[in-house]
Amino acid sequence: MALDITGKILQIMPTTTGTSKAGKDWVKQEFVIETQETYPKKVCISVMGDKTQELKKYVPGNEIKVSLNLESREYNGKWYTNVNAWRIEGSTGGQAESSSTETFIENTEMPSSGESSTDDLPF
Repeated sequence: MALDITGKILQIMPTTTGTSKAGKDWVKQEFVIETQETYPKKVCISVMGDKTQELKKYVPGNEIKVSLNLESREYNGKWYTNVNAWRIEGSTGGQAESSSTETFIENTEMPSSGESSTDDLPF
């Protein structure tokens, strides 16, 4: 099952490395994002291999869009679910908000020193 999720990075955990039974080395890193919904959710997502390098482009606070797969497996009668990212990209929503705020600040006119104002707010 493939899904996309957008949110703000809350935390990036350290990388974990190991060797598989087949003798191949692997690297894994997990990060937590918080969705931007009416009731925000926190989701811990894993990246493997080269995708750990892609994650290094981002820091906590960045808005990102993650394409991910959900996979469950059974072990000793219990089920475990993995949330694995296969693509990470910067969210355009966060950049658009930032530029519109900058435009608002640039276009706001403050009263000149000769005008009286009872309110210090520019809007």
